[in-house]
Amino acid sequence: MAVTAPAPLPRLSLREIEDQRLDVLVKGLPPGASLRLGDVGKQGWNVLAGDMPMPLAVIRESVLTANSAWMSAFSAANGLLIAPHGKTTMAPQLFDLQVADGAWAITVATMQQLAVARHFGVKRVILANQPVGSQEIAACFEALREPGFELYCLADSVAGVGLLAQAAKGHAGANPLRIFVEIGFMGGRTGARTREEALAVARAVAGAPGLRLAGFECFEGLHSDTANADRLLGEVVAVAAAAESEGLLGPEPMVLSAGGTSLFDRVGEAFNAAAFKRPIVKVLRSGCYLTHDSTVYSAAFRRITLETSLKLPPGGLEPALEVWAYVQSRPERGRSLLTVGKRDISFDSGMPVPVRWYRPGGATQRPEPMPAGHTVLGLNDQHCHLGTPEESPLQVGDMVAFGIGHPCTTFDKWAVLMLVDDDWTVTGAIRTFF
Repeated sequence: MAVTAPAPLPRLSLREIEDQRLDVLVKGLPPGASLRLGDVGKQGWNVLAGDMPMPLAVIRESVLTANSAWMSAFSAANGLLIAPHGKTTMAPQLFDLQVADGAWAITVATMQQLAVARHFGVKRVILANQPVGSQEIAACFEALREPGFELYCLADSVAGVGLLAQAAKGHAGANPLRIFVEIGFMGGRTGARTREEALAVARAVAGAPGLRLAGFECFEGLHSDTANADRLLGEVVAVAAAAESEGLLGPEPMVLSAGGTSLFDRVGEAFNAAAFKRPIVKVLRSGCYLTHDSTVYSAAFRRITLETSLKLPPGGLEPALEVWAYVQSRPERGRSLLTVGKRDISFDSGMPVPVRWYRPGGATQRPEPMPAGHTVLGLNDQHCHLGTPEESPLQVGDMVAFGIGHPCTTFDKWAVLMLVDDDWTVTGAIRTFF
């Protein structure tokens, strides 16, 4: 049984971010800069003109907005909702874009991330972890005192539920802490390992005043293959069906949720195939779709387009996030050194990919695709070792744009990223809160 989509979340309050002062102490700002963040897009700065020091992280605005709109259309076409994982960007300006495109909630992983989301006006949050410390648990119940605020968190053990239930005794408000029972798998992260354990957790939540059993979830993204992901998602559905038959859920629609960006098609197919007597809300928690990447998620999206039975809107997800650097040195055959390193770009899910190059003052007006054979050999803190073929056109002083893998660990290296248009003119700035 489906359920009518809830009322949209209110837009966020971003004036505080727009009014923040930026200066040369912020990585990526040109020497002498001192201005409001909201005025960055009025300066006429252009990356290709050399107006910005490098390394420089940029987000191509047209691709960003197209990715957000695509995921919104995909979710709507397939009876799904999206609660994007805010830990990817930790940028309230981007949360606001996702809310404008119909996000059901914003997902976070820590109490600091929850505080950021609340501070800027997010009214429905999934804390995709189980709070266990006294400070963390107290912060959850304090958040529930905010009028109109909804908080969901996870539980995977009766002991964990006991900690939450004890704190709930002092929470006299009518706004409960909503709980998703987390289903896991052997060798994975958190999550009940058996159906019996998961149902015991559900019964404990259902019997605890101040807590409300809201649904069931998993994180399938640790699986590298669809078969294991399908089995995990099948367990979520099976536990949810058993809980429904026991009458453990309250009057609200039951939520089924899962969290990755590489297998979101399997989530949609599994949840859409499930049949329940009560209304169901099916929530994706993908986060990296917003900027996408040039490696692992690009490969995953190609698989989705080839295999899924779900409806795919026109277009698709494309890489929006780039990190630019200069060719600093060509000290030996087969190797160039560029001004970007581990402090600036992700490397945990594979090395960056050189995607285009540009010669300031050269014959071409736009960046050229990077010729084949250029491969990142390694990264130091502030340098990139680029394998460079004999016929490479690169010279000292050229600019190179790198595509990234795993957006989370590029975003967390930048307090400010630049929005650029299709000519790489800066149109604005995005502030992160890591």
